[in-house]
Amino acid sequence: MHPGHVLQLGLLQSGTPAGGGQPSDLTQTLVSWLPFTIDPWLARVLTTVVVIALAWVASRLVVRLFGRRIAQFFRRPSLTRTALRGIRVGIYMFALLSIMGVWGLRIRDIGVSVAVFSAVVGVVVAPIVGSFISGVFLLADQPYEIGDMVELADRDQRGFVEDITLRHTKIFTLDNSFLVIPNGTMRDRDVINYSAEDPRTRLSLDVLVTYESDIDEARKLIERSAREVDNVIGGGPDIRVGAARYPAAPTAYINEYGDHGVLLTLRYWVTEPYKLLAARSKVQTNLAGMVEDADVEFAYPHSHLHFDETSGAMEVAMADRSARETGARFDAAGPQSSDADGE
Repeated sequence: MHPGHVLQLGLLQSGTPAGGGQPSDLTQTLVSWLPFTIDPWLARVLTTVVVIALAWVASRLVVRLFGRRIAQFFRRPSLTRTALRGIRVGIYMFALLSIMGVWGLRIRDIGVSVAVFSAVVGVVVAPIVGSFISGVFLLADQPYEIGDMVELADRDQRGFVEDITLRHTKIFTLDNSFLVIPNGTMRDRDVINYSAEDPRTRLSLDVLVTYESDIDEARKLIERSAREVDNVIGGGPDIRVGAARYPAAPTAYINEYGDHGVLLTLRYWVTEPYKLLAARSKVQTNLAGMVEDADVEFAYPHSHLHFDETSGAMEVAMADRSARETGARFDAAGPQSSDADGE
């Protein structure tokens, strides 16, 4: 096998400008394998392409070889993805430094004035650095994790956390859309996490029944209407939330005796936090069908008007005035007869 023509490439002299002169050692090594001569500028371009390709292959290979071990070590999807991204960034940074060496660039050759640097930091870099710092705090505090269902209280919008990076948090909403929120603003929001520790969520429903209704029967019907829904927990041991314990089965309480009826409050637990509205609708649908044949009636705001002697006298005076006006109109129109002869 013929070794081919080898370029006689010397080392870059200290006085040679960036990008000029002879190619670097890496370029010389690469073109030495070619069976033909090549222009030094084209050799640098070829070397750059090869370095980028090797960096891409190396990043994928490292992730494939060590991805599972990293995931077992961190045990959190967000930290695992962040570590893998850091490995990729490190490989590409090494590739970038190699490419700079190919073109004869040095770190000390890339300099800017203090004023320009301060402007860049103040206008561009500062928000980015703030988002990165917020991302570090989010990963450390663990307010939510990838896969959790969260709600943005200020927007009244629910969704699943799709990804957490050092710069932003990506949420896949229940309306089939993406929300990409910078971590700097995400830390200032009120975020409700429905599935951080326990995906079970407690809901409540207020039902107002009349005083004439059978209250005990109304409470039983309300509890049964919730128990017959599929994703509602029908019973079992009490559910512990912090230091408190709550009944797992649907329970209807007498909340208060209101102006228009007795307010009953149903509290029940659902197993799927992304179907809260559907579960609530099914409970109310079942309840509406159950009270039709029961001694239970829904109350609604209504008023009874009672007139005493003063208000009655006022009403009689108005009635007399109306009668006088009717009689005056009758006299002005003349007598009327209902038969054909006018009698």
